Amino acid sequence: MTDNSKSAALFDRAIKVLPGGISRNAIMRKPYPFYADFGNGCRITDIEGVERIDFANNMASLIHGHNHAELNEAIKHQLDKGTAFTMGTEAEVKYAEYMIERYDSFEKIRFVNSGTEAIMAAIRASRAYTGRTKIAKAEGSYHGAYDYAEVSENSRPDNWGELEAPNNNPVVFNTPISALDEVVVFPFNDVERAINILEQNSQDLACVIIDVIPHRIGFIPADKEFVEALGAWAKKNKILLVFDEVITLRSDIGGAQSWFDVKPDLTAMGKMIGGGFPVGALAGSNEVMQVLNPLVKKTLFPHSGTFSANPLVMVAGLKAMQLFESQEVSRLNALAANLIKQISEAISIAGVPVSVTGAGSVAKIHMMGKPPNSYRDHFKTPQMKNLEHKLIEYMAANGVLMIGTCSLALSTAMTNAEIDQFSETFLSALRELKHDF
Repeated sequence: MTDNSKSAALFDRAIKVLPGGISRNAIMRKPYPFYADFGNGCRITDIEGVERIDFANNMASLIHGHNHAELNEAIKHQLDKGTAFTMGTEAEVKYAEYMIERYDSFEKIRFVNSGTEAIMAAIRASRAYTGRTKIAKAEGSYHGAYDYAEVSENSRPDNWGELEAPNNNPVVFNTPISALDEVVVFPFNDVERAINILEQNSQDLACVIIDVIPHRIGFIPADKEFVEALGAWAKKNKILLVFDEVITLRSDIGGAQSWFDVKPDLTAMGKMIGGGFPVGALAGSNEVMQVLNPLVKKTLFPHSGTFSANPLVMVAGLKAMQLFESQEVSRLNALAANLIKQISEAISIAGVPVSVTGAGSVAKIHMMGKPPNSYRDHFKTPQMKNLEHKLIEYMAANGVLMIGTCSLALSTAMTNAEIDQFSETFLSALRELKHDF
């Protein structure tokens, strides 16, 4: 049967000029991706005219959904003034002032163009400050597309090694062994093993990087004891503690770091702080951030970027953050808590081995009865992957868009009506798929 849809025709054009027909694998689906026509509030309409509630929000980056009137007005005002200059702008300074006032651990900030760039800058700043080269990260954590940050991200039972010494496995074929050797991997949410591994490498480590609700591990919240043990150990050994808050900054008015009795030396950010535009930022203590200072006698970390602190991004980001202060953070987190509660109730009604994890305004559905607490707990069998795929496709066919990892990220454009619609559709999906478990 011939597919005469607009999407099929567009993908036929795309496959001729883009590897696989796409520029980011996260949107790939078969036989072709969805193609957006326009978005409004918490809904997207594709080029076929199909409307879906958007629980993906461009991989958690659109905190206010689509086509927000106040954001649009701020962007249009800057657009009339210019989009990029080989000059600084007041927009950058105003945004920096706002961020430093809002977050306790921020004394200086430097803007970049993505969360990946922010993590790259955090690693390089840590090396410059400490004079050491190795980094430590939790097994399975995603910290952007960078050789060092990617290590162990897709480890499998046949290559992940012992928990006491997880293997350093690359994501990209032929990643240099020298890059792998600069990374120390420790198990997530396992205090004793993590500290033992860190102790063995204390003389070589520049930083410990932690995401406290890591997406690729399953939006499993880090145990308070685990995070605070890492922080205390890093401080004792004069090793920098880096929080990856690219996703998690949305979790509270002071970011997810405000949940713990530790203060990171550096924080990497991205996604929502751009107001819908590509963005990243690195912030931290004045002492550590001095490695980027071009006014000192010797700049240890020379840094620039053609579009860093782009005025359109700065204006959009500042407005987005101003719109996401205490009241809206609390409202969105309450919506997410209600969503997780309703998902759990639907699982119970359907009587299937499924679970849900999450914190703040993000969540993930797992095709296993017991919620995972670590990367290895979260590892998916082929059957689980197949069930995830079927669930995501069912939801999409019935008006609900999810992230391809079976995850959800809410926006302030949502209300309890969207939560209820998700839950009703999800229960129908579980009943439809029950025979596949």
